Amino acid sequence: MTTDLAARDRANIIHPYLPASSTERVVMTEGRGSRLWDTEGREYIDATGGLWLAQIGHGRAELADAARAQMAKLEYFTSFWEFSNEPAIELAERLVSISPAHLERVYFTSGGSEGNEAAIKMARYYHHRRGDTNRTWILGRDRGYHGGGIGGSSVNGFSLYHEGFGPMMPDVLHLTPPWPYRTELFDGQDCTDFCVAELERTIAELGAENIAAMLAEPIMGVGGMIVPPADYWPRIAEVLHRNGILLIFDEVVTAYGRLGSWFAAEHFGVRPDIVVTAKGITSGYLPLGAVLTSGEVGEVLGREHGFPVGYTYNGHPTACAVALANLNIIEREGLLERATKIGDFLAAELRGELGELARVGEVRNQGMMLAVELVTDRESRQPLPGIQQIADTIRADNGVIVRDAATALVLSPALTLSEEEASAVARAIGEVLARTEADGTVRPRGTDSSGAR
Repeated sequence: MTTDLAARDRANIIHPYLPASSTERVVMTEGRGSRLWDTEGREYIDATGGLWLAQIGHGRAELADAARAQMAKLEYFTSFWEFSNEPAIELAERLVSISPAHLERVYFTSGGSEGNEAAIKMARYYHHRRGDTNRTWILGRDRGYHGGGIGGSSVNGFSLYHEGFGPMMPDVLHLTPPWPYRTELFDGQDCTDFCVAELERTIAELGAENIAAMLAEPIMGVGGMIVPPADYWPRIAEVLHRNGILLIFDEVVTAYGRLGSWFAAEHFGVRPDIVVTAKGITSGYLPLGAVLTSGEVGEVLGREHGFPVGYTYNGHPTACAVALANLNIIEREGLLERATKIGDFLAAELRGELGELARVGEVRNQGMMLAVELVTDRESRQPLPGIQQIADTIRADNGVIVRDAATALVLSPALTLSEEEASAVARAIGEVLARTEADGTVRPRGTDSSGAR
């Protein structure tokens, strides 16, 4: 059965980011909490939360019930033009009530990539409607990630997302990421001082009157869970707002409790003009995204004929009903507080298990976003090659699913992860990294560093 499913998959499905020359397929059949089972009956701990989104864990019947009830009443109708539906209205009100006070309007999408495309267009259109028609430039950052649309891909700070897809969107410029571990990026300066000076210099060179927005993740996810210094966002936001440049927070990963607060904007104490969300809004049970805007931006976009960008599934009633049920669970079960408690517990378990292992540069976390930075050795801090193979070995040998992201193993488990499961995750990672060589190869179990048994 498993072999047949794998063959059928290989024959018909195009996978995103398939590992080179990989013929393996792991076909999942069931999920409960932080556990998954495949067609061979093997059990896994899901330490990735799917793709950073399973806030309430797998298999929650309440969300299936919410979807069924809404489908039986009104499964779908368009939200274009003057049309709307009750779950979309209720969800918009709920999002405004839990977001920072200046965020007053909501635009629905089907996910993060659509949300970032919409946000880029919103920023440019906002300035256009105000008469600032030259404000087209979008500032991004190296190692930033903003989805698979042409706009988001252009702002992505990895060549992987540009190669073969060009020409990319014009008027995009990438800045240095606020990555304290990589001190070599900052020419001996303080990380935030360097990044603020670079931003001010860039604005002077391009001209503030030509820049629409800066699009950035509060914590850089695909780049390796890069956590900025505490003073980075307040100082960056002040420079942007002083120059009339919109700040777009890409909170596709960070929103809805992952950092221990509803939004990273609260966590970092800043007031973005536009906030892009998705993933945790439904915990992945149905595709949905929401772009929140300040009252000022929303008022400008809503003038005349409204915002002339729409998606078929804007305000999908069933998805919105599921999102409301998901947010209720997050609130009722205290998962915001739990994200901080269990995230810190998992980080402590990782530091204890990994100890002084040569391949571990550092362990970092904010809430339930964690990373293990991997290096050839602690002195040179050179990035370790072959991280994907290390992640694969952790899954194959120990039944724990983690993700490789550039120079780190990253973890974003469900906010319901137990302490027992957190300890098991840390042990699994430590066991494999103890067998990992400086070239990224993993020794077979039962061999010493020379390869002898």
